[in-house]
Amino acid sequence: MQTLKTPRLTLRPYESADADFVLDMYSRMEVQRFLGAVPKLMKNLDEAQALIEAWGRVDDGICGVWAVEERDTGNLAGTLLLKPIPASGPERQPSGDIEIGWHFHPASWGQGFAAEAAAAVLEHGFGQGLPRVVVVIDPANTASRRVCEKIGVVPQGSTDRYYNTILELFTAENPG
Repeated sequence: MQTLKTPRLTLRPYESADADFVLDMYSRMEVQRFLGAVPKLMKNLDEAQALIEAWGRVDDGICGVWAVEERDTGNLAGTLLLKPIPASGPERQPSGDIEIGWHFHPASWGQGFAAEAAAAVLEHGFGQGLPRVVVVIDPANTASRRVCEKIGVVPQGSTDRYYNTILELFTAENPG
């Protein structure tokens, strides 16, 4: 997976040594409350390690899951995802669409990191030839709505096409 850099952030592959951070972030209801139809809190380091391993399998040279690290401090701030999004349905078959998403630790909220990292990943995906990227957010997630506005994805209204729930859909078309 390609490491990406922005003025304030380094986006790099997750490593086993990041498991404590992953557990800390994904065991918080304030992080998980908008993830999935039924939020599930992470319980232990084994779950964190399994998630890091699963994220490593997403990497195909275009898609991936990046650890977002503050360049000044080296502290992890969150996660940026660019991955195939499953269609709604009992088997969660591939939808054919690629989604971008972000999850950030509460200690990093309100600093513009999500928009900065998401813009870099969108540029990466489009530079690799992706024609279109989707974003889906819980309708109540006002912070992610602001990130969507900052990165210029276009609201498309509500959808039930993904994750077996009703979400707000945004799209970005490759400008190239």
